[in-house]
Amino acid sequence: QVQLVESGGGLVQAGGSLRLSCAASVRTFSSYDMAWFRQAPGKEREFVASISRSGGYKGYTDSVKGRFTISRDNAKNTVYLEMSSLKPEDTAVYYCAADSTGVAPRSWVRAYVHWGQGTQVTVSS
Repeated sequence: QVQLVESGGGLVQAGGSLRLSCAASVRTFSSYDMAWFRQAPGKEREFVASISRSGGYKGYTDSVKGRFTISRDNAKNTVYLEMSSLKPEDTAVYYCAADSTGVAPRSWVRAYVHWGQGTQVTVSS
């Protein structure tokens, strides 16, 4: 059983920063690739960033490159998303996801079985 709990969302002005955290209740956190997705109202869930089990590989969607940074602390069973230079179009519910199979591209929603409940990020203009 894998439980993921996101935190750190909130309301921020454009240009501001937020740090999201996702705490995983799992015995072997280092066995899971982790990712962040987001879903805006009326839109499909989309990939934001992913990080490999050791943290050695990171991937980002083009729209957040240079602004967002994904990281993980395997000792704390936690993955982070540092977001800076936030824009109104970043407004969405942000979800943490975990996968231990590694059989599908990391940017695919369908690649992940385990999901958190989401945390709202609202960027005002």
